[in-house]
Amino acid sequence: MRAALLKVLRTNGFHCLSAPDGYSIMTILTEQDVDLILLDVMMPGISGFDICRDLRLRHDNPVPVIMISARGDEADKVTGLELGADDYIAKPFGDSELLARVRAMLRRAHIAPAPAAPRVRQLRFGDWAVDLPQRQLFAPSGARVELSGAEYDLLLALLEHPQRVIGREPLLEMSRSRLGNASDRTIDVHICRLRRKLGDEERRELIRTVRGVGYIFTAAVERA
Repeated sequence: MRAALLKVLRTNGFHCLSAPDGYSIMTILTEQDVDLILLDVMMPGISGFDICRDLRLRHDNPVPVIMISARGDEADKVTGLELGADDYIAKPFGDSELLARVRAMLRRAHIAPAPAAPRVRQLRFGDWAVDLPQRQLFAPSGARVELSGAEYDLLLALLEHPQRVIGREPLLEMSRSRLGNASDRTIDVHICRLRRKLGDEERRELIRTVRGVGYIFTAAVERA
């Protein structure tokens, strides 16, 4: 579910962070500001209801929350809204409905970007470039570098979190739509292929291994 949501939102120009449980959400909120939270009721460890209640108690200027749940009963919706959720959407739902609710919530919070605001179309690192609409990687020479769908999604996940260590499990989660029921070993194999295609196989300067943790994309990334 998280992988599907990330793909839809990022494709439509939103910058997204992913959290596997409530404790991770709290960690993210202490480190940076966010404009909107999509909160699943059935989260591991602590329910979305409890997280929503805690968010409202802790923050004087609460972040808008849209609760997501397979439990579409009226009582559950009432509970979520009474705990402080701003909207409630029941599974299954379509991409169009999700995007409409997200945009409406951001407009209500007066933080939606202007309709004419340009979308990010390209990511650049050094002399390399990724064309987002075309899903293509271009070498410094201008030549197109052939990437599989999984390799592209994995590279994009690294580029969206530059100069930060990302564990294998989060990378696997970010690339779940392509890699399916893959393992840590699958991530390592795709990283090896990416390094080779980036001319990084021997020096490993762009994608560095952090032993026992995961990987870090070392270069600065520019958005255009």
